[in-house]
Order: sequence, then C-alpha cells, then structure tokens
Amino acid sequence: MTEQKLRDGAFDIVGMHREEQEQLSSKPVSFWKEVLYRFKQNKLAVCGLIVLIIIALMAIIVPEVSQYKYSDQLGVYNQPPSAEHWFGTDDLGRDIFVRIWAGARISLFIGITAALIDVIIGVIWGSIAGLAGGRTDNIMMRIADVLTAVPYLLVVIILIVVMEPGLVPMIIALCITGWVNMARIVRGEVMSIKNQEYVLAARTLGAGTAHLIRKHLIPNALGAILVTMTLTVPAAIFTEAFLSYLGLGVPAPRASWGTMASEGNKALMSYPWRLFFPAFFISLTIFAFNAVGDGLRDALDPKLRK
Repeated sequence: MTEQKLRDGAFDIVGMHREEQEQLSSKPVSFWKEVLYRFKQNKLAVCGLIVLIIIALMAIIVPEVSQYKYSDQLGVYNQPPSAEHWFGTDDLGRDIFVRIWAGARISLFIGITAALIDVIIGVIWGSIAGLAGGRTDNIMMRIADVLTAVPYLLVVIILIVVMEPGLVPMIIALCITGWVNMARIVRGEVMSIKNQEYVLAARTLGAGTAHLIRKHLIPNALGAILVTMTLTVPAAIFTEAFLSYLGLGVPAPRASWGTMASEGNKALMSYPWRLFFPAFFISLTIFAFNAVGDGLRDALDPKLRK
C-alpha cells in the first residue's frame, strides 16, 4: 500500500523539473558566439563591415563588367559627373568611376597584404620573445626599439626611392617596421598567458616551444591580434595614399586612390570632382576599418562580458 502511494506521486517536486534543467544546460554559449552577438549589437561596427563588403565587391566586379577600362582615353576631357560617366572624367578622358574601383583593388591589396605580413612577422617575433623571456626577450625587443626609433615614413620613403616606385616595393617598405607594434602587443599577451596553469601543465608534459605557441598562446591572444590587424589595414591604406600623393606610388597608367587624389589636387579649383571621389573613398574606407576594429575590441573585451 505504501509503495503504491509513492508511485502515485505522494511527494511534490521543489524547484525546476529535470526536463527544464536539461533544457537550460543543453544551450551553452561559446565565447565566439558571444563575441559575434555583442559585435552585432554595435550598429556602427556592423555598418562599417557592410561598407567594406560593398567596397570589396565593387572593386572586384566593376572593372570586369564595365564597358570602359581604367586606362581607356575616351576623348571626353574633364567632363563632370553625368549619366554616362557617373564620377566624370579626368584630364586624359578616362572614366573616374572605373578608375576608382580599379584603384580600390590596389589600395585594398596593399593595405591588407601589408597588414597580413605584419601579423605573421609580429606574431612570430612577439611570441618567441614573450615565451623565452630573459636575455632573448631583451635582445629581440631592443632590435624592435631601434626600428621604432627611426621615423616610419622616412624609412618607407627611402626604401621606395631606392627600389623605385611599384606595388611590391610599396608592400616591402610598409612591412619593414610595420610589424613592431604587433610584436609588442603579442609579446604582452604571451607574457600574461605563459604562466597560466594549462600552459605550465603542457610544459610539464613535454610540449615544445612551437607547440605552445601554436596550440595555447596564439589562440588565446587571437582577440588582440584581430583588433590590431583591423587597425593596421587603414594605417597602411593611408600611408599608401600619402606616398602616392607625393608621387611615390604605383606607376601610371595604374591607379590607386592616392595617385588619383594627387592628380585631382592639381585641378581642385576647376574640376573638384576629380579630388572629391578618391578622397571620399579613402576616408570612408579608413573610417569603416576603424569602426570594425573598435567593434571587435569592445566585443572581445573580457571586462564587458556578462
């Protein structure tokens, strides 16, 4: 009789039912999902990402499908924006709309490539220095200090003058000292991570330096690396535009936003659209990259996690 009453539910369950507990426990939120969610809450960063995607797509598509080529001289000189030439033409009769997106290819390629090379060199240098410590760290960072002491633009200008203007010399010049900031940031992250228990446990089990860097240090410093990279790209784009403005950019007839701005500056008072459009897209792209970088920094900040 007593067993029958127990089976019929003589007791009431206090708190959540087991099914509810299992339902709650079956929905874990990973770190990167939370980062993505918080990034999407930042409207400015999302807008910046959309702008960058649109610019990249236009740079890929427009020069391929347009009826004009970036070097075609159409015989219509300094024509203002119209239905036929959306951004007008320059003093050689070339369509500025096509040249803007052809120039976007070069500017984005230089900026992204230089940033990737900076990431590779900076991550390797900073990881080794931070993990080794002691005399090795001191020597490596003093080398970085020497490179930092020399003015960045002076080094870039001298190298471009020596190697002659071009796409590859521009990238090499931007990477000579551009990796130092990344190396410093990665070194700081590695020095704060290398004394954690899981790293010490991996060392105790015989993990080598390369394994520690690849499996433990870099993944945990990835947030700082991504943020620094997104802020390195606009700096490289701006430097390329500045050097092209000085006449040290890619040679004609190839176009970058910097060379177009340099050409448009000479005709600012008479044909302002020739300067307006390249300057506008340089500013828009740099702003978009900075917005994305700020959004990633806020999304990856552990102090803001709930």
